[in-house]
Amino acid sequence: MASSKSVVIAALVANGLIALLKFIGFLLTGSAAMLSETYHSISDTGNQVFLLVGIRYSGKDRNREHPFGYGKAQFFYSFLVSVFLFGIAGWESLKHGYNAILDPHPPGEGTATLPILDITFEAVFVNYAVLIGAIVFEAYALKKAWANMSRQIDENEWNGIREAFKKTSDVTVLTALTEDTIAMAGAGIALLGVFLSRVTGNGIYDAVSAALIGVMLMGFAVALAWENKRLLLGESLPREDEAELRRIVADWEGVDEVVDFRTVFFGTENVVVTADIALTPDLDTGAMDETITAIEDAIKAHRPGVRKVYIEPET
Repeated sequence: MASSKSVVIAALVANGLIALLKFIGFLLTGSAAMLSETYHSISDTGNQVFLLVGIRYSGKDRNREHPFGYGKAQFFYSFLVSVFLFGIAGWESLKHGYNAILDPHPPGEGTATLPILDITFEAVFVNYAVLIGAIVFEAYALKKAWANMSRQIDENEWNGIREAFKKTSDVTVLTALTEDTIAMAGAGIALLGVFLSRVTGNGIYDAVSAALIGVMLMGFAVALAWENKRLLLGESLPREDEAELRRIVADWEGVDEVVDFRTVFFGTENVVVTADIALTPDLDTGAMDETITAIEDAIKAHRPGVRKVYIEPET
């Protein structure tokens, strides 16, 4: 949890600074791509706040109203992030890019002055500096998110990022990783669009890059919402992981048959396991209790993320 929080804080600081700088670049040049990137970074900054709220809320102790705790709060707030990423950053960027395509114009040819050094330069160079700086900032945040995700991949022996995207329950890191990746891509697209428009004098490149950023954001937002949906609805452990736990129960001495076996995520690495088992007829009540307790302990020891195990003997 602490590592997830550090990833989000790093992204929050980076996106807040970048949003301000991108907006300054837009004011100086009127670049459509810079405005799209401003929407993008403002949305990302707000999203990090949502993720931090989700992390804090999910840490609340369980109570009568929420007997399994508040772990699913992270799934809910991560889903909100995908909605805002789609609605604010994606849609606004696409709409602005579309309008710019209908009436393209190259980034402003005005000048800017650096008061401290009394240096005057073309305003468009502010865009270059801001976008390059954004790529550097996002690379730092992405590095932290990737380090956390890599640790999870190694711990779970997943094949790579594609499998991790489908199976991880740490939606906070997943969201941060997704945001940082598209933020770097968006800054790169904007940089290319501004540069081509400035060199050729044709504003269509700047306009198209703004629209592409919007399409990219909306696409990733849909994918992120889909991944959060599976956990909000109560997804089980991956098939092979669940099979391992079921095998522990089935192979236990005194267990005649596993009648039913289910797992469900109630938060990041917070799994609940239920099982209905048929025990061998020769076990008395005391032996049955000892067997069930031993199985529960074995399941928790095998997978630390399992917080609760409920085993019911079938007659």
